[in-house]
Amino acid sequence: MPSPPKNLSELEILPGVAHALENFKNYGFKLIVVTNQPDIARMKVTRNDVALIHKYLSQNLPIDAFYMCEHDDIDACNCRKPKPGLIFEAADKNSIALDFSYMVGDRWRDIHAGQAAGLNCFFIDHQYSEIKPDQPYKRVLSLLEASLIITGETYEGPIK
Repeated sequence: MPSPPKNLSELEILPGVAHALENFKNYGFKLIVVTNQPDIARMKVTRNDVALIHKYLSQNLPIDAFYMCEHDDIDACNCRKPKPGLIFEAADKNSIALDFSYMVGDRWRDIHAGQAAGLNCFFIDHQYSEIKPDQPYKRVLSLLEASLIITGETYEGPIK
């Protein structure tokens, strides 16, 4: 089961992510991160810890915005994936047409939220020991693979 980084020293940007995001930006996509951060509610990390990670990512990757839910499942909020609340908020604030948008995620919650918002979904299958999302979605092995399919590009260079 995956676990999020608790601080900047635990953060790892996976190979191919930078190229994938650059590819999306070259095609005019707005890059929005919609993230569940229940460890804030569970008091395992602070808002500041997560803010530092988001700041680092936004300084090193072409991400346009972060939308974060810091609630736990018990809170039953509308912003925690698999509910689509943050996707709708991001679309509204960034003038994004959802019917021409994509959700790329590696957890069932990502895909279900994207489906509920009417997005085209790509599931990065890391073979986590948890339930798989319900269809429809396109299964890929990386964000880079998803970006190449979505943009119709090919890439044979070094993965950075």
